[in-house]
Amino acid sequence: MQQYQQAMRQQNTCQLPQNVQAQQLQSPSLQSATGQPIHSTASSSLTTGNITEATGVTSNTNAPPAYSGTRDDQTKAVVPKPSTSTIESGVLTQLSPSNDQLGVSDQELQVFLSQKGLSSTFAEDLLKTFNPDNLDIKEEDIDGTTEDLFNGLDKNLTTADKSNTLTSIVSGQQPTGETNSTETAGVVKEETDAEQNSADVKSENFHGDEYDDRDKYDDDLEEPSKFSIQMDSKQLIAAVKNLSLEEPPPHCSVLHINAPPPSPPDCPPQRLTREQLLPPTPSVHLENKKHAFSPQLQEFCLKHPIAVVRGLAGALKLDLGLFSTKTLVEANPDHSVEVRTQVHQSPDENWDASQAKRVWACISHRSHTTIAKYAQYQASSFQDSLKDEHDKGPTGVPTMSDSDSKDSVSNSNVSGKRKKLKNGNKMLRFGTNVDLSDERKWRSQLAELQKLPAFARVISAANMLSHVGHVILGMNTVQLYMKVPGSRTPGHQENNNFCSININIGPGDCEWFAVPDAYWGGIHNLCEKNNISYLHGSWWPVLEDLYKENIPVYRFIQRPGDLVWVNAGCVHWVQSVGWCNNIAWNVGPLTARQYSLAVERYEWNKLQNFKSIVPMVHLSWNLARNIKVSDPKLFELVKMCLLQTLKNVVHTLEYVKSKGVEVRFHGRGKNEASHYCGQCEVEVFNILFIREQEKRHVVHCMACARKLSPNLQGIVCLEEYRLSELLQIYDAFALYKVPQTLPQSPNSSNI
Repeated sequence: MQQYQQAMRQQNTCQLPQNVQAQQLQSPSLQSATGQPIHSTASSSLTTGNITEATGVTSNTNAPPAYSGTRDDQTKAVVPKPSTSTIESGVLTQLSPSNDQLGVSDQELQVFLSQKGLSSTFAEDLLKTFNPDNLDIKEEDIDGTTEDLFNGLDKNLTTADKSNTLTSIVSGQQPTGETNSTETAGVVKEETDAEQNSADVKSENFHGDEYDDRDKYDDDLEEPSKFSIQMDSKQLIAAVKNLSLEEPPPHCSVLHINAPPPSPPDCPPQRLTREQLLPPTPSVHLENKKHAFSPQLQEFCLKHPIAVVRGLAGALKLDLGLFSTKTLVEANPDHSVEVRTQVHQSPDENWDASQAKRVWACISHRSHTTIAKYAQYQASSFQDSLKDEHDKGPTGVPTMSDSDSKDSVSNSNVSGKRKKLKNGNKMLRFGTNVDLSDERKWRSQLAELQKLPAFARVISAANMLSHVGHVILGMNTVQLYMKVPGSRTPGHQENNNFCSININIGPGDCEWFAVPDAYWGGIHNLCEKNNISYLHGSWWPVLEDLYKENIPVYRFIQRPGDLVWVNAGCVHWVQSVGWCNNIAWNVGPLTARQYSLAVERYEWNKLQNFKSIVPMVHLSWNLARNIKVSDPKLFELVKMCLLQTLKNVVHTLEYVKSKGVEVRFHGRGKNEASHYCGQCEVEVFNILFIREQEKRHVVHCMACARKLSPNLQGIVCLEEYRLSELLQIYDAFALYKVPQTLPQSPNSSNI
């Protein structure tokens, strides 16, 4: 036990900033016009993703040696210092807006959220409170040097020459070191001291995917349509009034008017060599805080399907000990932990129950326990492993670091006798989805994460998920994962294809597998071939199956203090090598690519009867209120969503009135969660159809409400927003033209 505790304490500590606080988000219940609570599947404060974490796993340096075979080919290269900005078509743009460019700093956003909470009026309050013209943003003082937090990490990555052929295959263009500045959103301004803040970040010479949405949204290919984003609200209403009311409004898609229903894409056709099927891992090593806050780091992460930021904790002097098992037990021992009982297997293998053949199905059984009880199991598992290693002696067969673990004996207790399957494999318990959203319980932990650069923070004005307006557990809040060796996070894409952040707390390592999003259709087909649902099922890919289908796989180790950035749409699965904890959450960069992938998955989820826990319609209207968009592609995508949903709202109101149903204005409560149909679980925006079921008022979409009552008799129809409010937001949302900055005269002086 002492050795385990010593390993868990091997984290640098630093004093917490006293002026930083994290915001707890709450979601009160909705009440109907009659004063009764209204129920929907929306309760996002109680909702977590299917697999929201991109969980990494770790091995203890004092533990028995782990298996080998991991490919982590990194190269060292100096990231070129980009020019301070790029001018295209007279518009000054950068890769992604900083929060001061959005007219609000993260600190001010944090204070604002603490005072007011996230609510349906968050957008208007935010704009009123933080006027860009009056806001004085001071640049943070960044230290030039810092001491490495973990002595065992490599500071100099080895160099290897790798082919960039995969880049052109996935992205359809030649590899380049320049950033695609067309994916820019938000209010942007020239960063006059970008060169001063740039750092020679060490990275590998593998550019991965440089994504471009130009071909996908070519205005020249757009067919004439009765409805278009060029319409103002008056024209839209006039066009809707010409629609027939004999039939209910059709299914509302937020995609382009002429876009076909989404479907899994075909894999890129070009054949890859064996070396290209095992691409090197995009990786950078941070030496100090200046590197962590350099704009090149964000550019690097957005350029690749997945990226490892090594030494982040050391560079930022993060106190990872705040997330150690010992600290968690001391803080909240009775806090709930979801437990997954799994079979231990080698990371690149997955066998059926009889050990007769390799399969894709990854079976785990769910139960619950507390932090204190899981901590006891985690520590005893480590002790048992050391004892087994000692018992074997110097001449014994080496023991795998993830070979000894225990099975739980009840739903609330993880202690018990060691259990072994008939085939010799051990059972293990994986502590997952530990909710750290409550700022009252986890104030120190959440405050420590404010040290991260803005693009990686849980709450940031440049993070789409901060504009949802309510909690989505594990996405815009932090979740923690407690692991013993062999704990598995099965294959998945993040909810609605949002990016994710994962930090390894240690003391051990974790092994990651990742596939670029261009190949997710191929993995989907392999899941179906193996009789597993891509969205609903739990699967662990057989690597040889992927290679046979020409699907490349990144494979790498995440060490303590390393941050893994999972880009939008990247398919990934993770297994712990040793004993460790991880923290994770999602972020939504304000880019056309992120938004496009999110709404595409939103629509595909509907076809697959899978709930989108990110309410993309509600989010899009909040984005239209909160931000000024300078990227034409992102603007077109958001405006199209507003057009489609506003059209549906107006058409629905006309249809309901034609049936003689009264529409009652209900409004939205502070921090109120978005609503989902109680039957089909699609998002229900603005017009709520309420039917009493078992003394509960349940929200329905129109289609499900008409199944209960074709003429909507006995259905209460509630309106969350005044139509005039939506029309005003729609008309006000226009492409923001960034003012040109005139070059400074040589004779002028800086004040």
